[in-house]
Amino acid sequence: MTSFETKDLVQLLRECAGEEESVDLDGDIIDATFQDLGYDSLALFNTVSRIERDYAVELPDDVVAEAGTPRQLLDLVRARLTERV
Repeated sequence: MTSFETKDLVQLLRECAGEEESVDLDGDIIDATFQDLGYDSLALFNTVSRIERDYAVELPDDVVAEAGTPRQLLDLVRARLTERV
C-alpha cells in the first residue's frame, strides 16, 4: 500500500496551487480550513486530480466540497488507498 502523509499533501498543494506568503504550510495546518490556507475550490480540484493520478486512486466527485481541511482530505485519500489492498 502506498502511504499518503501530510508532507505529501503539502508538496502537491505547493506544486498545483502555490503557497500564500502569509501561510506557513510547514506549520500545524492539519485542521485549518483550506480557505484559511489560501486555497479555493479550483486549487483543490487541481490538487485532487494530481492525487488521483499520482496515487492511482479514484476519489468521489464531491471530495472538494467534502474535504474542508487537510485532515479530512488525508482521511479520504487514505481510506481509498486502503480499499485497494
